[in-house]
This record gives sequence, structure tokens and C-alpha cells, in this order.
Amino acid sequence: MRGTLLSRATASTAVRVVAATVLGVGGTLAFKYAPAQIASMTGQTPATLTAPAATPGAGGPQDSGFVKIARQVTPAVVYIENEGAPRVASRDNGGGDVPPGLRDLLPRGFQLVPPGGRGGRAPIQRSSGSGFIVSSDGEILTNNHVVEDANRLLVTLYDRRIYPARVIGRDPSTDVALIKIDATGLPTLPLGDDAAVQVGQPVLAIGAPLGLRSTVTSGIISAKERGGDLSNLFSSQLAIADFLQTDAVINPGNSGGPLLDMDGRVIGINSAIESPTGVYAGYGFAVPASIARIAMDQFHKYGRVRRAILGVSITDVKAEDALAAGMKEIRGALVSGFQEGSPAEKAGLKQGDIIVSVDNKPISSVAALQRTIYGYQPGQTVTLAYARYGTQGTARVPLQEAPPEKETVAANDAGEPRSNATPAGRLGVSVEPLTPELATQARVTNSSIHGLLVSEVKETGPARGHLIEGDVIVAVIGRGGVQRQITSGAQLKDAVDNAPGVISLLVYNSRLSVGAAGTRVVNVPLNQ
Repeated sequence: MRGTLLSRATASTAVRVVAATVLGVGGTLAFKYAPAQIASMTGQTPATLTAPAATPGAGGPQDSGFVKIARQVTPAVVYIENEGAPRVASRDNGGGDVPPGLRDLLPRGFQLVPPGGRGGRAPIQRSSGSGFIVSSDGEILTNNHVVEDANRLLVTLYDRRIYPARVIGRDPSTDVALIKIDATGLPTLPLGDDAAVQVGQPVLAIGAPLGLRSTVTSGIISAKERGGDLSNLFSSQLAIADFLQTDAVINPGNSGGPLLDMDGRVIGINSAIESPTGVYAGYGFAVPASIARIAMDQFHKYGRVRRAILGVSITDVKAEDALAAGMKEIRGALVSGFQEGSPAEKAGLKQGDIIVSVDNKPISSVAALQRTIYGYQPGQTVTLAYARYGTQGTARVPLQEAPPEKETVAANDAGEPRSNATPAGRLGVSVEPLTPELATQARVTNSSIHGLLVSEVKETGPARGHLIEGDVIVAVIGRGGVQRQITSGAQLKDAVDNAPGVISLLVYNSRLSVGAAGTRVVNVPLNQ
């Protein structure tokens, strides 16, 4: 299964259109918008749109529920076209329109010349998506990936009038964007309260899947606070993966369209699907309306989102993490590392702490923590409650503004088991003291790191899925977060043998880019 963003890419030939549809090749297109240069294609003065007149028999049983809501809200949903410069597909820029499974087959430096040849004129790239009107004077909420870097944006209203649009603001970390057309008297949709949404309640999704405008589908809310691997949909390192999940049918082209409750209020912006093919397979995801509201307010104030951060790397809490922290419930966000200059680290948080509340608001997951902090401004101070290896504490953390994001390059993992490695008892790994030579081979770039290099992880051992070859075990973490340095296999074996049901390790691996120090906390359950 893979996540797919839902803007719909089109191309100059029928074959490429089919490929984009069947293979899920659509998605984010990198274009840059320019000031609008054309007027409304109809040349008509904008007029207030109203719901279609009632048809004979309207008002009966067939006119309740979905029918009524669809009639009321559809006029405020728009179709968005994005035009931009041709892209040259290469392995280094994401592959352009090359299907994801084939990108890694391209050799380094390879470029796929677009139709028209190097000396010819390549066709304009086009993609499409949806949006919905939030102000009567033409403001429209949509997804960032629908409008990102457009040369020209065109918005088609429900009554088929077409307007050029300009970007007011966009936030790659939440996939929310606000655009504007020059029109008045337009119908609007109100933003609802997604916090009150219940799993199982009915919803409607409206948009232009596969270019089919004003398409209405129905379903239920299948889950809330969906995150995890969905963060990989975004290029932003600060991506907030906190989605509403629905089984309403959505497809490429639905991006930016509204997900509505039965009162006709927008509770989410349709953004992605989880599918092996790139088209609907039962799972759709929407950005919660509360996140879109915060982004929109900041677009109005600053033209961008001023993001407040704690300066921590976090992961969802697993059973072994809760056990190590002495928690009865498996919830919260595990602090796995710190960014350089982290205000949370300065305030006293440590690796391995589990954040359980912010200003007395319970935190159930990474998604919940990200969403909560997103609602604060840089400079504000929050009180974090945390669990630390059998103890509890609080810390007051002044939030910083997120710095410009840096591009990171992932390295391939490599490593062969070595004959002089020492088995570490029931942990299921082989380790050896980190020498200068081994540090060079394992790409350990921090000269202050000392410990044991993991040279093998057994397939059936408890460490499988927690440690990888090339990790350096630096310390064992005990009650209250006390760290004991580990420099020999015998020390590690003794710590493992005396651990109750889980052992907590401080592990270094610069290739994983976890925190500024390159370290992370790993809690390994031993009774499996």
C-alpha cells in the first residue's frame, strides 16, 4: 500500500493520460504562478449563486439527508487547473511522470527528454484538483499540492464561469493553500468542528475525481488522527500527518475538495488515498478543518504560516515504550531526539521521555501533539507533562519559530557481520567495540561517540525491527532516565540479562537523521 496525493496530472497524448490515471502517476507538479493575465472567459459580472430550484416532488423522503446537503453545498465547490513549465524526469528530481516503481532504475544523472526533444518545444504540464469557496469575494481553500508553483491557475465555478486565480498563501507541512479569484457574491461553505467528529458518522466528499466535476460520494468517518507513514506524502520535514480517514470514494482530482458532515459544514480537505494502484481502494484521507482554519488565519496575517516548534524528533509510543516509562496506557509522543538549539532540550526534556499532555490537554499520539503545537505561535510558552522511566515531571517550554528547512539526503545502509563480533545474550544482536577503523566503515561522523557497533541483527531476535546493522549502542537508560555508558559486549549482556521486560538503549546512527546529535532512544521488548 502507498499513499498518493490526489491532484490529477494530464498530458499531451491519450496514452499518457491513461498511464497517469491507471498508474497513479498524477500528484504534485512543480510550477510557479504568475499574475493573472486573462479575464473571466465569460466576461460576465459575478452573480450570487443559489442552490438549484426544487424539482417536482422535492421535499419528500427522497429529498432528505444526502440529497439535501449535496444540493446546498455543491455550488460552492470549484474545479482548479494548474498549468506550468515542462518537467524533465530524472532519478534526482523525483522522476517527473515516471511511475514510482521505475524511478530507482534510472541511472544517476539520467534525464528523460520530454516529447518534442531537446531542441523542440515540450508540452505544457497540466494538473487539476478541487477547492471550495470560503468567502463571498472569492477566497478558496484547497491543497498545497494542487497549486504548488503554478505558472497559471484557472478556477471553474459551478456555473462554468472561469477565472484566473492567485495564491494568497500555502503551507507544505499541512498541504493547505488559500487562493483568490476576483469575484463577488459567491456561495460559501463554513468550516466545522472536526474535534466533535465521531468515527462512524456519515460524510460527503465533493470534487472533480479524474476530471469529473461536481462529483458527490458518501461514506463514513473510518478513523481519526491517522498519521504514521502518511507523513511520507509531504516533502516538508515538519509535515503534520494528522488525517481524518474516510471510506467515501475519492480519486485523483478530488484533492482540495471538501469532506462534509450532515449539516453541510466542512470537516476536512480531501488530500490523499492509500492504494496499491494510485486510484480508490477503500481508504481516503482529509486534512482536518481545524488545521485548515489555523493556516488560513495565518495566511491572512503573514502570507505564510509562522510555525511554532518544540525542537524535538518524536515517534508514536509502542507497548515497550510505555512499559519502560512505567505508564499504564500506551499513548503520548516519544522524544527520540532533539534538533540543534532545541527549546525543549534546554527546558529539561531528555531522549526517551514520553510527552503525555500540553497545557493539560492529553496527548494520545504524534499526530495529536503536532496538531496541538500547530495551534500556538512562536514565542508562546507551553507546559509539557512527561513520563520518564518510572517518574513523571513537567517542563515549561518557550516555542521557537521553525527555521528554513534543509534538504536531507538519505544514505544506503550497508554492513556485513564480522567474525570478531560478540553476541549480546537474549537481545539477539552481535556487537563489537567501536574502533576508529570501524567508525570510518560505519560512517560514524561524530568523533565523540563511543560504544558498541551492531554488526548483526538476528532474524528471530527481539531486536529485529528495533535495531539495524550499523547502529552504535551508546548507553543503557535506567529509572528516571539515568544513562550508563556501554563500552563492552559483557556490559551490554549484563544489562540485558538484568532487564525486566524491556531494555532502553541510547543509539547513534547519523544516517537516520534523528535529531541534531544523530541519536535516538530504542526500547526493545525482551519477552517475545
